[in-house]
Amino acid sequence: MIDVKISENDEFFMREAIKEALKAEAIAEVPIGAVVVIEGKVISRAHNLRETKQNAVAHAELLAIDEACRKLGTWRLENATLYVTLEPCAMCSGAVILSRIARVVYGAKDPKGGCAGSFMNLLDDSRFNHQSEVVSGVLEAECANLLSSFFRTIRAKKKAGEAGQ
Repeated sequence: MIDVKISENDEFFMREAIKEALKAEAIAEVPIGAVVVIEGKVISRAHNLRETKQNAVAHAELLAIDEACRKLGTWRLENATLYVTLEPCAMCSGAVILSRIARVVYGAKDPKGGCAGSFMNLLDDSRFNHQSEVVSGVLEAECANLLSSFFRTIRAKKKAGEAGQ
């Protein structure tokens, strides 16, 4: 993976993804948000809806990619950057490859399932017909804190519920 410098634009658009993550948290979804940006403009935005929709593929990245494709009338997002608060999983990394997204910028690493550099890196695998530039660690602490705080709260509620029975 190439060491790429984080730009002010990357931080600005990651803050937009964080806003989406906060929307997810507000409805008891895992707080992950994503935005698709082309030429400095947000084309689409989404947050996790897996619990709400009871749909395994309702990840923020997939929802944002789907919306971008519909808005632009094409499945090719060749000039796009995907900003996401958590490193994409295998499914979402596959969608990045298939939609030809040029760049992926993420906040927190996912050592157990991240497929953009942590667990494995599908996005720069030359066996695929497309590779994406990856920038990691943008507002990493803020993104990671959202997730750890969310899961800490869930564990506390679960423990309190068990204690009350």
